[in-house]
Amino acid sequence: MGEPLNVLMIGTGEYTTGFVGGGASGSDKKVGVVGLSLFDLRRRGKVAKLSMVGTNGTKFPAIREHLHTNISQVYNNLDTSFDSYPANGVKDPDAYKTAIDALQPGDAVTIFTPDTTHFPIALYAIERGIHVLLTKPAVKLLEHHKQLIAAAEKKGVYVYVEHHKRFDPAYSDARFKAQKLGDFNYFYSYMSQPKSQLETFKAWAGVDSDISYYLNSHHVDICDSMVAPLGYRPVGVTASASKGVAAGLGCDPATEDTITLLVRWERRDDPTKSATAVYTASWTAPQRAGVHSNQYFHYLARDGEVRVDQAKRGYDVADDAVGQLMWYNPFYMRYAPDDDGNFNGQTGYGYISIEKFVDGCRQVNAGALRPADLDAKGLPTLRNTVATTAILEAGRRSIDEGREVRIVEENGLFSLV
Repeated sequence: MGEPLNVLMIGTGEYTTGFVGGGASGSDKKVGVVGLSLFDLRRRGKVAKLSMVGTNGTKFPAIREHLHTNISQVYNNLDTSFDSYPANGVKDPDAYKTAIDALQPGDAVTIFTPDTTHFPIALYAIERGIHVLLTKPAVKLLEHHKQLIAAAEKKGVYVYVEHHKRFDPAYSDARFKAQKLGDFNYFYSYMSQPKSQLETFKAWAGVDSDISYYLNSHHVDICDSMVAPLGYRPVGVTASASKGVAAGLGCDPATEDTITLLVRWERRDDPTKSATAVYTASWTAPQRAGVHSNQYFHYLARDGEVRVDQAKRGYDVADDAVGQLMWYNPFYMRYAPDDDGNFNGQTGYGYISIEKFVDGCRQVNAGALRPADLDAKGLPTLRNTVATTAILEAGRRSIDEGREVRIVEENGLFSLV
């Protein structure tokens, strides 16, 4: 497999550390996903040196204490050490450049930062020969997505988009079964999170990005990964948005509550065969819905249909301290330790998604695979997720311009009209 991978984590918030607003997140990611997974991958010998960069170094003492208390003391003294940028008393919005400059070609970064920052950070890393994992959405603009593809192919680095729902066992099995159901006809998905998330995202919600980029990105990618192998491509997007709730909670007045994308698909070799997909996302769901994230879809094809409801996994907990019945999702991140007290969540699809990236980087570094070989595996690489960015940007433009935005394809590349 090659040498262990050095990884820089860019972004120090909920997804990386579980640390939000001075303490553990109130969501189901109280100890994060990225940091915990990488600390465990270091224990397993797949990862070597770890570092972390934010814009505000004053947070790092509290983050280290949070990780020590909630990870090291829970999982058999798991090593949570890391180098940090900027220094503890410093605030620096460009600290990521200093941190990336400290890496060597063949090292890797994970980018879990506001959507508008993904492109400049990823490009800076790629141009220095660094492998990149981007949280979804990869970027907000299709043109940026194409620029990153060109830069990554020029440098020979692996760029991967963290579409973890591809590794959800139910979704993964459904994608496989869909290949045998004939022509694509209809897809409907819904994904939501409670209004409390708007507290976490208040700094950028509705200003730097929207709920469609944040949540619809999951199901747009799943749908594309199901129907692209059947020869389907998106050709037009009409979007609609609801407003009023988020603004009443103190968010920017422009913040939409719920966004729906209506997407037309066609078969490349036979445009008379078309399909319709509807993707809806909301971050104004009830606070006490019992689940952190409602998520389900319905896929209809010529010879059958698939329905997946991943909101309630057949696992609920009644806890007087919580005050209501809760449905948890241990299939995403399983936080219970094993018999020896070690972290035992290696089968969670959140962990698997990160491990797939680490394995891919190590294979490329060892010369065992090229990034193009990883594209061919159907992983959520930059090249394999370009249709998702096209649909998401088209949806944003449709709302802003009040019209259908067409997606055209030439020589395998999409553009918006």
